[in-house]
Amino acid sequence: MTIDLDTDRMRRALELSRSVRALTPPNPWVGCVIETTTGEVFEGATTAVGGPHAEAVALAAARAAGVDLAGATAWVTLEPCSHHGRTPPCADALVEARVARVVVALEDPDPKVAGRGIGRLVDAGIEVLVGLMAGEASDVLAAYLHQRRTGRPFVVLKLAATLDGRTAAPDGTSQWITGPAARADAHALRAESDAIVVGAGTVRADDPSLTVRLADAPRGDPERVVLGSAPPQAKVHPCVEHDGSLEELLDRLGSEGYLQVLVEGGASVAHSFHREGLVDRYVVYLAPALFGGDDARGLFAGPGAPTIDAVTRGRILQVRALGPDLRVDLDPTPAQEAP
Repeated sequence: MTIDLDTDRMRRALELSRSVRALTPPNPWVGCVIETTTGEVFEGATTAVGGPHAEAVALAAARAAGVDLAGATAWVTLEPCSHHGRTPPCADALVEARVARVVVALEDPDPKVAGRGIGRLVDAGIEVLVGLMAGEASDVLAAYLHQRRTGRPFVVLKLAATLDGRTAAPDGTSQWITGPAARADAHALRAESDAIVVGAGTVRADDPSLTVRLADAPRGDPERVVLGSAPPQAKVHPCVEHDGSLEELLDRLGSEGYLQVLVEGGASVAHSFHREGLVDRYVVYLAPALFGGDDARGLFAGPGAPTIDAVTRGRILQVRALGPDLRVDLDPTPAQEAP
């Protein structure tokens, strides 16, 4: 196998991983590609909880085609599991299929795996290459990796503004700053999340339902969390009301297996998460509009960085056009510290 072929196959495995992002949590969204010694290619992606993992799906497709898997190569975005859960271990399935080589993008930090899957393959005499396209795989699996490493869910702060960074007019009007494509994308972001966090002030002012209506939601609507108390007739019900600290909230959600939390609160809630350094990913939707003054409301409500040296700097992961709008994803980890 050549490096170019390995890269092409892993790139396809990552595409398969992305395709099931909203389906698989709390399990990781994994992609797998298998090629036989005669050049036949089979693919798989992790299914919903309780169903087969990516490796098992690809192996089943190959067996259904009646091919011989002895000597095959598998490319998988995350270390094959090595323990019995709802499904049998994928590492064992690869060994039993007599594959000769497995290319893994990332080791799994889950304590139940953590190198044991790779060890199982090596012990069986399978050649294992680890780390191909690890950076790309880390971005794709960021929420899962973060929760397994820290015990807390990955926090995404979603913001929408005009190009001059304003979210509402001085009189408070702000609905539909962005267009339909950006709003649909934001709903897809909801579908990928396990919970949505919003402040009680936003609930009282806007009465949002916080459901997924403009995108597919294979797991249904995420849990809705209100910081404070929601009025009895608010559309956000049923919801969880939280009166403690943000860190307490994240600790609780993480202990319950939540992988990603989407913060959709107003400027005060956004500032609270930002100020406390709890945001793992900023997703900013920018509309081609300008308020053109300093009296419109900004993205954050509260004191900002006191000096230029104190501003939050990170790395832009993507800039994507959504109709007339832009989506900008920011990882607040400085570039030199990013994995």
